[in-house]
Order: sequence, then structure tokens, then C-alpha cells
Amino acid sequence: MSLPYAPRFAFYDGKTQSGSSIRSFQTIDPATAEPLANIHTTTPSAIDAAIASAQTAFPAWSATPPIERARILQRAAALFRARNDELAKIETSDTGKPFSETSTVDVVTGADVLEFFANLVGGGGMNGETAQLRSDAWVYTTKNSLGVCAGIGAWNYPIQIALWKSAPCLAAGNCMVYKPSEFTPLHSTVLAEIYTEAGVPPGVFNVVQGGGDVGAYLTQHADIAKVSFTGQVATGKKVAGSAAGGMKYVTMELGGKSACVILPDADIDQAVDGAMLANFFSTGQVCTNGTRVFIPETMKSKFEQRLLSKMKFIRPGDLHATATNFGPLVSKPHYEKVLSYIKHGIETDKATLLYGGPEPPSWLSSHPNTAYKTGFWVQPTIFTNCTDAMKIVTDEIFGPVMSILTYRTIDEVVLRANNTNVGLAAGVFTRDLNLAHRVIARLDAGITWVNTWGESPAEMSVGGWKQSGVGVENGKRGLEAWVRNKSTLVEMGGVVPTVFAKL
Repeated sequence: MSLPYAPRFAFYDGKTQSGSSIRSFQTIDPATAEPLANIHTTTPSAIDAAIASAQTAFPAWSATPPIERARILQRAAALFRARNDELAKIETSDTGKPFSETSTVDVVTGADVLEFFANLVGGGGMNGETAQLRSDAWVYTTKNSLGVCAGIGAWNYPIQIALWKSAPCLAAGNCMVYKPSEFTPLHSTVLAEIYTEAGVPPGVFNVVQGGGDVGAYLTQHADIAKVSFTGQVATGKKVAGSAAGGMKYVTMELGGKSACVILPDADIDQAVDGAMLANFFSTGQVCTNGTRVFIPETMKSKFEQRLLSKMKFIRPGDLHATATNFGPLVSKPHYEKVLSYIKHGIETDKATLLYGGPEPPSWLSSHPNTAYKTGFWVQPTIFTNCTDAMKIVTDEIFGPVMSILTYRTIDEVVLRANNTNVGLAAGVFTRDLNLAHRVIARLDAGITWVNTWGESPAEMSVGGWKQSGVGVENGKRGLEAWVRNKSTLVEMGGVVPTVFAKL
């Protein structure tokens, strides 16, 4: 049977490697549960070959002047922008996210990050520092490339996250072996082909395909200098532990259970719009989502009424229609996981179901595309009268499930918002910016917003606290995660200071 997309193989030495596999699996369209392409799992020997290709390319690439690397990466950014809609359609097919989202967010923001780091290194971002210790002694520092790095992608923002990892990696003079998620791998070789077209030399950016076993082999490899991983906390801990055993550099962007705090003076419409954005964008499959929505007791009734009145603006349906803004979940295992949490919220937690539930969305029965009936569609769901101990409140569901909790005082809500072992993101909605700054300062999270949610521009360094991660991505600090620093003290006095002189 002919599939919509060509098969995907490993990519190294500047070309697709069709002999890199002895087995394959299929990636699935979440909207219909039908196969999209055959993905050929990379063998250990082919992973070794990809790493060897990167090692061969590293000396010349790291020695290339930063301004020349910048020009190549700027050309790549321009190619991504020129092919935005083509790439967005691939992301929509692979992830189930509507084209209205992938065409305006996923590729665009990935290209922004690539351009940001190209401009950063081209404008002196790789320069070190100097300090004069005394008249005849100086210290200077240099930023040095790490070597061959591993990038492990996530399935919710495939091409964006691949660019978040590869852009600073390549800009800093490193080479990368990238493994996409096995659930959303279609972008991977297209990304490699665009880098190649832009002038990135063979071996600088490479791709391997497969599941967790391929990722484990790659990240444990002795010739990998750094591992950058995006995914859930439990997996991230294993990856970080393995990397630490080899004294590798790591960046870990893991999960969260973020608090969206509506302060008593907040504009009700802004608060509702923010809470909906923090829960239902990307069908709730965003690590920074504010799924614990804290509302003042006195505002609860009004907030819920306004929230229910706006739920009609969530529009599932044909993923390529411009009006559609809500898609299916990414895979069958994840679909089953999210449904189990919704049922647990009803049956065990005994939370009040305000909207949605575990039943199939009613619109599916009348949709002209009958294949959608077998896809991984769920209803956006809202629970209220929740308590902090409920499983739907404590666990990261990673789906469109909002939990509404009430509070009485600012001190109380800060304490409860921080009562979690993760600290990826948090946000507040208020008219009082002085109050906003005071509350944000007390929230234990690495990414925070005031009167908005979710935006993460290239200029903004982001990273989690607690068990939500290690290190940061993007912004000027993001470049530091891909270099190692060397300090040199130069003595110019003509005499070597020594304690071993003749008395």
C-alpha cells in the first residue's frame, strides 16, 4: 500500500542512508489512526557511523569563523521560512495539530531561534572576556566548542524543538546527531536536507531513527560530549543519570504541573482567555501548560460562567481548515492515558465535571471524513471543586484537562502553587503590576508570565526548576549551554614567581 509520505531513514555524511536499518515501524496520523510513512530504525553500527561522520566534520566546522557559520545558518533560516507551509503540513499530519497552529507557530518560531543564534555568534557571541590582574599580568577566556552532541527530540513540537537544539549547537561550532521522537519523525530528514541545501557541511547535522533503545545507545556513547533532551521527568532522569556517568554536559527540559493564578482584581475576560490558552492550546500537549487554575473563592461562579460561554470557540474538525484550532491527541497510547485520567477525575477523585468528559466528541458522528472516527480525538475537559491532593491535580496529564481550585489569600495560593516537585512554569493575571511582580517573585518556577501565557521567544532563556530540568534553552544564556570555557593567565613580568628560590 502506498503511504502519504516517503520512508524515513538515518541521515549522515550529508545524505540519506537507506542501508542503515534492518527493521521498520509506521508513524500514524493522529486524526485518522492511519499510517503515514515507514520509519526505518537505525542499527547500532549505523549510529556509530553517524557519530563518526560528526567526529570527522567537527575539526573543520569548529574552526570555521563564527561569521561564516552565521551566514550558513541564516540561509537555512530563510529556507525554513520559504517552505513554512510545506513543513507545517508535515507537522499537522504527524502531530495532529491544526494547520492554523503549525503554520503560524511551529516552523516560524523554530526559524526565529535559528536566526537568533546565527546573529548572536555572527555578532561576537563567541567572544570571551579579559581582565587585567596587575600591570604585567592578564587573564583571558575563550569559548570552545564541545564536540559531537546528541539531541533527543519531543513529539509535541517536533521541528521547533529540533531547531531549539540544533541552532545553538551548530552556531557554537558543534556537530549533532539528532533522534526525533518515534511518534513524530517526519520532519527529521527534511530538516537535515534544508541544512545541507543551506551549506552545512556533511557530518555536521545527522539524524538517527527509532525508539528509546536508539536514544539510549546514542546518549550513552563514549564519543558524545553533550546530551540535550526534551521529554517527561521520569525519562529525563534516566537520560541525565546515564550522561552524568560519562561526565557529559546535559540540558534537560522536562515536564511540569504549572499554576495559573488568577488574582482577585484580574479582568475576568483576560483571565478566562489566559486559562483557556494555558490548557487547550495544542490540545493541552504543552509542557508549560497551566493546568492548575487557582481562582479566588469570590470569583469562582463568574469565572466558570464566562469560561463555559467561551468553550464554543474551541473548534475541532478538518485539521487543514483555517478555522480549526483544536486537534486530536498525538498517539493511541497517549489517548488512552489522557482518557484514564479523565475517568479517574470523575470516578475516584470525585471532582465536579464542568465540561467535556471521556465520551467521544459528538461532532465526530456527523463529520464528512469518516476516517476521523478512528482518530485520537478527545473533548476539552474542565473539572471544578478540585483539591490539591487529587491525582488530576498532582499528575502531569499532558492533555486538554483543566482543574479549577479556589483560594482565599495571596499567601495561601503561593504556598499551594509551590507545593509540587516540579517547577517548569507559572503565571499570574492581574491589573496590578506591582502585585504581579511580588507574586511572580515568590513562585518556584523557571518560566513565568504576567497577563499572558505560553509565549517563548528566541530572546527568552527558558528552563525549569526543581525536577523540571537542568540548564536553559534560547536567549544569550542558551549559547553558554553549548560551549566550554577556557581561562588563561598570562604573566608578562619576565620573572616566574616561585617559592623555590635560594635563600
